[in-house]
Amino acid sequence: MPIALLALAIGAFGIGTTEFVIMGLLPEVAGDFGVSIPTAGFLVTGYALGVMVGAPLMTALGTKISRKNMLMLLMGLFVVGNLLSALAPAFGVMAVGRIVASFAHGAFFGIGSVVAADLVAPEKKAGAISMMFTGLTVANVVGVPLGTSIGQSLGWRTTFFLVAALGVVGLAGIAKLIPDIPKPEGVHLVHELAAFRNAQVLLAMAMTVLGFGGVFAAITYIAPMMTEVAGFADSSVTWLLVLFGLGMVGGNLLGGRFADRALMPMLYVSLGALALVLAAFTFTAHNKIAAAISIALVGALGFATVPPLQKRVLDHAAGAPTLASAVNIGAFNLGNALSAWLGGLVISAGLGYTAPNWVGAILAGSALALAVLSAALERRDTRHLHDGATTEPAARVSTARH
Repeated sequence: MPIALLALAIGAFGIGTTEFVIMGLLPEVAGDFGVSIPTAGFLVTGYALGVMVGAPLMTALGTKISRKNMLMLLMGLFVVGNLLSALAPAFGVMAVGRIVASFAHGAFFGIGSVVAADLVAPEKKAGAISMMFTGLTVANVVGVPLGTSIGQSLGWRTTFFLVAALGVVGLAGIAKLIPDIPKPEGVHLVHELAAFRNAQVLLAMAMTVLGFGGVFAAITYIAPMMTEVAGFADSSVTWLLVLFGLGMVGGNLLGGRFADRALMPMLYVSLGALALVLAAFTFTAHNKIAAAISIALVGALGFATVPPLQKRVLDHAAGAPTLASAVNIGAFNLGNALSAWLGGLVISAGLGYTAPNWVGAILAGSALALAVLSAALERRDTRHLHDGATTEPAARVSTARH
């Protein structure tokens, strides 16, 4: 794997830290601003919605400049957003800071996925994408637990100042290590938009929304769930997030490895197992050991879906992949926003802190159903194309190419 992937991983590490560290600090932030835990959860929802909106907007801007310069611009925006969050005098201002930082997220991973895939041979594309996302997963092993611990001991604002510093390091890494790749010739926004006419691209994005949404339904409220239900001390949230991060690292690497060999079977296994584990988490959350194991499994199975889903979008939007890739990252965060909102809804309804796990199980099961549907449609289209080529070779092949 080329060393340039390290630069992408560094940027991903900073972005991953700011995305996930807020979940371990929700009680501190809520207490400081005098809001409820479900209200503080809007910092998760708002960030996720910002990614969803910012991904296509920033990627559209990226069609005008080189990919390297765009990645540097995005990391600069990330730094500004986190500084605003750290300095926020009120909850609303912090929410704005989170949204500013989130605008860098989707386009960074979308453009970064295309750059990573272009740096390696075709049979290694999913592996290269997973290497970039390793920065995101390692953030959950190192950045998020450390940020949570610092936030609990020195104040959550200190954490966001440090996250902004991570963004500066990421910016320097991109400037130093990423090759100066010119803007692709002949690629315009209208070509990028054409990818969304492909039903398989849309199905993959829907799987992304529901599948990873299942993870966030549980993990957004992991701090109150573990302290109020499982009986862990507040300080234990840090190492529980380490377990989640370790699961993410392992799942991401396995997902990248097996997606290059058997993409759809990898999705069937990971989504099906994720739905089962989330359903079981409703009960295992009452036991410390079982809860800890469940957290690691949710991280592993959730992130095992990331490389195959991102590669599936790239495969079916091969002619103009940048916008589709970025929007799929937005789809991950649409799932995050949807599930965080639904999780807060069931908690506010008095169903308890374990109720979001059922929400997650339903979402993951729905993603599995879409994966089965997507594969069935793909087999049907392949069979029709083959039958057409057999009966009217010249005419059918000509039509298919247009």
